[in-house]
Amino acid sequence: MGTSEPPQQRTTSFTRSCSNWRLTAALSAALPPRLMINKTEPNVNKPAPWRAPAGGRRILEEIRRRLRLERGELTLGEQQVFLLLAVIIGLFSGLAVVLFRMTIEYTRLTLFGSGLVITPLRALLAPFAVGLCVAVLVMKVFPRARGSGVNQTKAAVYIYDGFVPFRTVIGKFVTCALAIGSGQSLGPEDPSLQMGAGIASALGRRMRFSRDKVRLIAPVGAAAGLAAAFNAPIAAVLFVIEEVIGKWTAGVLGAIVLSAVSSVVVARWFLGDQALFGIPSYHLVHPAELLAYAALGVIGGVASLVFVKLVGYLRPRLKALPRWTQYFQPALAGLAIGVIGLWLPQIMGAGYQYIDQAMHDQYPWRIILLLGAFKIIATTLSFVSGTPGGMFAPTLFIGAMMGVGVGGIERHFFPWLTGSVGAYALVGMGTLFAGFLRVPMTSVFMVLEVSGNYSIILPVMISNTIAYLISRQYQRTPLFDLLSRQDNVDLPSMEERREEQTLLVEDAMRPFQDPVLSSQDSVTDALSRLEGTPGEFFLVEDGRGKWYGITKDMLRGAVLAWDSDVALGSILREPPLPHVHPDHALDVALSRLDDVPFIPVVHRADLTKLEGVVSLDGILKAYRDTELLAKARRRSE
Repeated sequence: MGTSEPPQQRTTSFTRSCSNWRLTAALSAALPPRLMINKTEPNVNKPAPWRAPAGGRRILEEIRRRLRLERGELTLGEQQVFLLLAVIIGLFSGLAVVLFRMTIEYTRLTLFGSGLVITPLRALLAPFAVGLCVAVLVMKVFPRARGSGVNQTKAAVYIYDGFVPFRTVIGKFVTCALAIGSGQSLGPEDPSLQMGAGIASALGRRMRFSRDKVRLIAPVGAAAGLAAAFNAPIAAVLFVIEEVIGKWTAGVLGAIVLSAVSSVVVARWFLGDQALFGIPSYHLVHPAELLAYAALGVIGGVASLVFVKLVGYLRPRLKALPRWTQYFQPALAGLAIGVIGLWLPQIMGAGYQYIDQAMHDQYPWRIILLLGAFKIIATTLSFVSGTPGGMFAPTLFIGAMMGVGVGGIERHFFPWLTGSVGAYALVGMGTLFAGFLRVPMTSVFMVLEVSGNYSIILPVMISNTIAYLISRQYQRTPLFDLLSRQDNVDLPSMEERREEQTLLVEDAMRPFQDPVLSSQDSVTDALSRLEGTPGEFFLVEDGRGKWYGITKDMLRGAVLAWDSDVALGSILREPPLPHVHPDHALDVALSRLDDVPFIPVVHRADLTKLEGVVSLDGILKAYRDTELLAKARRRSE
């Protein structure tokens, strides 16, 4: 049995074969005959259609076929299909990240061998030669592969309607695997985030979702890629919400969680379910240790400032050099890193194995501090040279080394404080994450998720908060916002959104000086009460919390048309006015103002109690005053 499709509605059918099921007939009779995606908005400004590879097209067609019943087809709305696709995105992204990690390791073994010691010739030549190759690929073949990937994903959401070219996914995979595998001081997490976003974008366009869904599908893939790379789905979900999209809605959150969980399942299936680091047990031995964690927060905040300012200072200057120099910048950065690696090979690559070794106290604290300092230098050189790769792994490396250094100093000078060095390393990772990347919530939950130990929450919160506040005080522009502005792209700042003052109705409302009429008043009494008042628009309350608007002309017309003793309630034909409360945001009042001069502001516990009125002029004045105040504050700073 067929069903007619309404006009302006697109239909997408998913089928699943049930030939071997005994319940086929019952399911076919119980379910509606078609699976429909209701389109409320055409996909305008859609980029050129992307054609999936033959294998990918076969997989998508197989998904459609297997969702079809033998005698009928499921009916699902676009949101349900969006959630289903989020799981599929997670599976594909998880598989891509697994292949990415394996390719990085294969590149490293090919270039440096499997020995414990890297020969000097390989340490110098491998990053230099591969740097030349990566530069040519970025300049000639994959220009969008440059950078970390976070801002590119944000640009896809806010500028390109969710469009991430699949060519960028391939370019990111190839160039980052070569760069990280050859020893460039970068990490795989940020590229994994962008690869997940690109996979999601390709699948979303193939499914012909509405523009809003396609725009939001890139962050879904970003969370999947980051979760698989980090093996930490909670931290990935929080980072995408905190830094990429900046909003928390049920539909988006559900899709992001599903994609992150499914990608981690795939990653753990292939790579194992071991934690990223072997975390020693943590116990707060003495409350005085919290002072050491506070000192770690200060050190982390200062190190974050140095790191950000180095990147912010050098990156635009290297980009301003003649274009031909960009073919050699990654190679020269690789050569410098190779020179450092002759003495400190731990700073080459992502360095996860060395973080784990440091957590288990395998290095003296003096070497640890040197590793942290030179990792900042090496990562800055790699990143500002335009080499593709991420900043997450170096941030964790530097933070861990700082933490172990602080723990070693504490143990050296205060031996009666016997806190675990691994705990300091773990807190240090979250500290630099909060100070350098400016994602305070993600930094806390990342440490909890990686450690699996909730008892460490107190030192994590103390240290992370101090580092975040120091970084925010002395570096007003967060790293990702700084990078986007250097690229002349005006992306929304999620930190500014979090920190900006929300104007409320109480900031714009004014007292209502005119008489408030009752629906029980007669028209004659109402006119007499309004004599001599300058206004033309007045409020009428019906005793049940509903408010109406009336004018003097309406009252005079009622006197002529009806008996003068008729009650006001009998001539109020229009629907009641919308009302707001003092704690409502101003945009709520703005959306409820129609063609009336003002609307009532009433008490939440008593809708008949008038607090004031809010008008369009009052709203605009409140915004102007706030902007003037913000400008004066910026000048004073």
